[in-house]
Amino acid sequence: MTETIITMKNGTLNVPDAPIIPFIEGDGIGRDIWKPAKKVIDAAVKTGFGNRRKILWREGLAGETAYQRTGERLPEETLAALKKYIVGIKGPLTTPVGGGIRSLNVTLRQKLDLFTCLRPVRWFKGVPSPVKEPMKVNFHIFRENTEDIYVGIEYMAGTPENTKFKNFLLNDMQENRVRFPDTSSFGVKPVSKEGSERLIKAAIDYALAHNLPSVTLVHKGNIMKFTEGSFKKWGYELAEMNFAEKVFTWNTYLKIKNEKDKTTADKALNSAIENGKLIIKDCIADAFLQDILLHPENHSVIATLNLNGDYISDLAAAMVGGIGMAPGANINFETGHAIFEATHGTAPDIVGTGKANPGSLILSGAMMLEYLGWQSAANLIYRALEKTIATKKVTADLFEHMDAASLVSTEDFAEEIIINMT
Repeated sequence: MTETIITMKNGTLNVPDAPIIPFIEGDGIGRDIWKPAKKVIDAAVKTGFGNRRKILWREGLAGETAYQRTGERLPEETLAALKKYIVGIKGPLTTPVGGGIRSLNVTLRQKLDLFTCLRPVRWFKGVPSPVKEPMKVNFHIFRENTEDIYVGIEYMAGTPENTKFKNFLLNDMQENRVRFPDTSSFGVKPVSKEGSERLIKAAIDYALAHNLPSVTLVHKGNIMKFTEGSFKKWGYELAEMNFAEKVFTWNTYLKIKNEKDKTTADKALNSAIENGKLIIKDCIADAFLQDILLHPENHSVIATLNLNGDYISDLAAAMVGGIGMAPGANINFETGHAIFEATHGTAPDIVGTGKANPGSLILSGAMMLEYLGWQSAANLIYRALEKTIATKKVTADLFEHMDAASLVSTEDFAEEIIINMT
């Protein structure tokens, strides 16, 4: 079997039978969860395809390990490999709070223009959940990854840059709404038409490809009218212009209601649903957080800006058992570049204890297999994970909330998944 490279041509990912895939072990518990997760992914490929297919792993350095070995936290060699081989996977990387180095996760997303953070959220039967009906949760969150707060434009109070920016606001722009300008730090939140449209288009394409019922545009456009309000506006315009025959928008519903009456609008909406059209709607972010708790079945694909997506992703993960079971990917659907990742932090307090749950990285690996077009191998992981949870042999985070469960280590949890794959 000759090692070959994944390519992207005419919008289609071309995957050889033995693709080279870079991996970054990660910091903290990354070292604990990567090897067990890799075993599960390899077992799924072996079980699903025998000797016909195999992943050829290539290590890339980033984070603390990279710094210790090379003096750099993100060596150029690692970036070059991720660019060359198209698809990669990584464990968690340390991000200091309030100072220090810029987030390596953000840097990777910016450098590779991975404009979509895709977080599928579903419940696996038997996982403890704080909500009454977790089986109704089936979200596909498209979080914009390169704009909004992720650009990182901030000016700390007391710095020369802050003073310059403050003077521009107060003097040039005649802005008088900053209550305490001399002690205020400032942040800039760019939201572009191009950035919004490519994210929303990816969400709509995904919904149509997977036969999902709706896309909800989540925003805070009632307050931030020219950034988040424009995100909503551009989303509806894109849907109506580029997908007119395949979607029915809430804008259309309101237009029919205003021009005729609610009964006619309801009939049009019901007809669109019956004919399999994708429903495009929107919701203000704070109301949305409430609605997914009360009525999770009302939402399927979710398209939103960066900060909203952060809140939504973590709340949604909590609804199905916590971030330890939440996979994620950062994808550029135009170039094909993608990095699949554990969505939790480095958890330094439990490093080396065997308590870490490898579920997030394992499920991200299953997402990666789906992205490669190896769906049958991904399905093996999903089924085996659910079987394992049914036996109640689980890691510490799940054990704490389950009755009559057996506590197993990180590695033993992965081995149980492999056993249940056959």
